[in-house]
Amino acid sequence: MQQETRNEKLVSLEQRHIIEALGIAPTFDPQAEIQRRADFLCEQLVRYRRGSLVLGISGGVDSLTAGFLSQLAVRQARERGHEARFIAMRLPYGVQKDEDDAQRSLDVIAPDEIMTVDIRPASDAMLAAIKAGGQNFPSAEQEDFILGNIKARQRMIAQYAVAGATAGLVVGTDQGAEALMGFFTKFGDGACDVAPLTGLTKRRVRAIAAAFNAPDALVYKVPTADLENLAPLKPDETAFGVSYEVIDDFLEGKPIGASDLDIILKQYHATAHKRALPATPLS
Repeated sequence: MQQETRNEKLVSLEQRHIIEALGIAPTFDPQAEIQRRADFLCEQLVRYRRGSLVLGISGGVDSLTAGFLSQLAVRQARERGHEARFIAMRLPYGVQKDEDDAQRSLDVIAPDEIMTVDIRPASDAMLAAIKAGGQNFPSAEQEDFILGNIKARQRMIAQYAVAGATAGLVVGTDQGAEALMGFFTKFGDGACDVAPLTGLTKRRVRAIAAAFNAPDALVYKVPTADLENLAPLKPDETAFGVSYEVIDDFLEGKPIGASDLDIILKQYHATAHKRALPATPLS
């Protein structure tokens, strides 16, 4: 019993350390967070004399919420006499299965500009070039997984090209739950200049979207990365093996079941490299 109590204390200490490392606040007010995060984006534009915010809109609640914040930020910047615009990018791989959700997101965000770039030709060409260079894949599943990562990185290439042409900043959509689980592609959707959703749990991201009066169908849509051709629209929670509700409970300091805790801690430690700067001989 004494050993069990000691282990529980160690786990609790590790949970608090992770919560602090990921910047999850003990309290949350949607309106206050909207203003704080929009102010942050506005200040980045003004301080660094940037002309745009560039964000890929997928149809999920994370990009929806980041889009609302981005549009609000550029409006605030213009009120301060700084010329800036929000460029929302659609980056489908061919025809996206949930394209209707992406279009609904664009409708409610009402960005200054919408640009569509099909990443399929570039993604397929890169995979073909890798295979022509001699890389073999042991299974169709692994090849599909690698292609998924290529897609994520091609999307970021496109966003940085547009940001470069418009003196802009690329907006990321990473939030606390995905950061905890390492559920992002390194140098793909994990790459950005500004990350306005950092420190938010998934339920808090949804609360902000709801505060912007987004439709419930978008706010509570089942999250999916949709990177795998062989498993289209596979829910994030299926990949995790644990629900966002449980992940959010962990991040908010609440007790969770032992099996869920084991999954979360193992995933957090296994993906530490994704949350770190590149390793060097000096580190």
